[in-house]
Amino acid sequence: MNKMLIKKNDTVIVIAGKDKGKIGKVLKVLPEKKRVVVEKINFVKEFIRQDQGRNIQGGIMEKEAPIHVSNLMLYCDQCGQGVRVRKKILEDGSRIRVCAHCESSLEKQ
Repeated sequence: MNKMLIKKNDTVIVIAGKDKGKIGKVLKVLPEKKRVVVEKINFVKEFIRQDQGRNIQGGIMEKEAPIHVSNLMLYCDQCGQGVRVRKKILEDGSRIRVCAHCESSLEKQ
């Protein structure tokens, strides 16, 4: 099983599906299912039942659903588009993710 290149707080762009072209921040990563939850992407309606015991008002709520990793690409701010990722080894031995197109770092400081 390959390791996922997308991590929490990464900026990604949707390349397939109903939200194609939208950009968002990764909120949650589900590596066992190869899915991620992206902010303001893939909204679904959830029906909430009213519960007077817990003081919950019923109705229809919208929330983000997980989207498969194959439908996302990491977004490079320098290039302004979705890019492939390469790993680069620094002098101190640590590895970082870099844009395959412009060689800029994709790690968040």
